[in-house]
Amino acid sequence: MRVIQALQAGGPDVLELVELPTPVPGPGELLVDVAAAGVNFIDTYRRAGVYPMAYPHVVGTEGAGVVTAVGPGVADFEPGDHVAWTNAFGSYAEQVVVPADVAIPVPASVDLRVAAAVGLQGLTAHYLVTSTYPVQPGDDVLLHAGAGGVGLLATQLAVRRGARVITTVSTEAKAELSRAAGASDVVNYAELDDLTSELPAIVRDLTGGRGVAVVYDSVGKDTFEASLASLRRRGMLVLFGGSSGQVPPFDLQRLNKGGSLFTTRPKLDDYTATRAELLDRASEVFALVASGDLDVRVGATFPLARAADAHRALEGRATTGKVLLVPDLEPGSDGVTGTGAASGPTTDPAP
Repeated sequence: MRVIQALQAGGPDVLELVELPTPVPGPGELLVDVAAAGVNFIDTYRRAGVYPMAYPHVVGTEGAGVVTAVGPGVADFEPGDHVAWTNAFGSYAEQVVVPADVAIPVPASVDLRVAAAVGLQGLTAHYLVTSTYPVQPGDDVLLHAGAGGVGLLATQLAVRRGARVITTVSTEAKAELSRAAGASDVVNYAELDDLTSELPAIVRDLTGGRGVAVVYDSVGKDTFEASLASLRRRGMLVLFGGSSGQVPPFDLQRLNKGGSLFTTRPKLDDYTATRAELLDRASEVFALVASGDLDVRVGATFPLARAADAHRALEGRATTGKVLLVPDLEPGSDGVTGTGAASGPTTDPAP
């Protein structure tokens, strides 16, 4: 089978398409033909060596596909089942072994590429909006990277819960996508001379001087100061990523001075800590997708062989929505960007 390996720590050029033997599922495992693999910032962190990894390693942890074999002791799945996953190493591949306890059943009404696109980002958006800071009717929310995969989904979920959502983006095209997802106000930070001072002033102007109840920040270093300054008294800064770099240590006394503020650095594993919680969150997300109440935008699809191009696009902030690797696409195919949403249960986002 073909896989994408990171040969050493470094930039996208360290990714290489290689042939490896087809794996055999062990006890409690599934062998899955990959329909699509999700491309995420954590993959780039592992590739680059920000997070320690062994090299070479097969990249990726997210995807969806069809079960082809089950290992001993597996009772809940059988060949032919459609599954998704967010935590199975080696997912940039034609086939992958997925532990049965992290496999998520995909309803027949949800296309497998849509399932791959909504897995990690949909579950992340869900826990952020419903658990880390449970959005309440009337809340003002600031969400960075509003046209990103999590941003578009979290905006929709927060609006469904009665919030007013303010987002930041980097282009007017992304602003249009964010508004379409339900954002009431969109700030193009590329037009600001000083994000740290100007964004909080805009936010406070929009909120009658109060500030927002919560900031969902996946950007990190470049936005952290502006995020903290945009909060209302007893507001919460939810830092769930670092696409611009990691936030350096800071004095906790600043939370006191800012108005008894809260900050947290959550991760999905802690909000899907049991299988029951994983399946409950996934079933809610898939139900919204199947009903057409949650639009899942696939911003780019790349053939497996062009994983390096997918990483370049993601790190260059040239994408909106979800980026997928599709093993069945021909190696010479172009990545498809900005081609609309995988909206609803069976829309195929590929060209």
